[in-house]
Amino acid sequence: MRGGPTEPTTMVRNREPNVPCHDVGMPGSVSDDEYQRLLRFRTGLRRFERWSEQQAEAAGLTSAQHQLLLAVRGHPDRRGPTIGEIAEYLMLRHHSTVELIDRAEAAGLVRRTPDTADRRVVRLRATPHGNAVLRRLTRAHLAQLTRLAPVYEGLWAGLEPTKHLPPARRRDA
Repeated sequence: MRGGPTEPTTMVRNREPNVPCHDVGMPGSVSDDEYQRLLRFRTGLRRFERWSEQQAEAAGLTSAQHQLLLAVRGHPDRRGPTIGEIAEYLMLRHHSTVELIDRAEAAGLVRRTPDTADRRVVRLRATPHGNAVLRRLTRAHLAQLTRLAPVYEGLWAGLEPTKHLPPARRRDA
């Protein structure tokens, strides 16, 4: 019986069907070098993320507010993103996104505007203050990424995303 008293609650289940959780004895198993490269890559990503959080704090923002501003400014629609689109960018639930927007609006970083075509839709725009802070952070981030690019390119090379999928799910199969 699934979920019964004899099944451990800490059991890890693969969310993707037909993809094994381990590769022992499987064709196309993962090499030690690939594990090491993936570890270095993920560690580098976490270091960059931590550096980014520190930059946001130094600019007087939370990391989430920085991400919000980037989602607003980077959105391709000139009218600005909707709250739902921001939630998707930030991978947050709608109510959490609204709370983040409320705090950012109170801090003078963003403003809500009704959509001109559909008054039920709310769009977001960065304020001049929000744009100025984001511009400084973006310059620092682009400079840091330029410094890190050679390191990450070496780690990424050869880590094709479909290499380890079963043949039926590979793009090249």
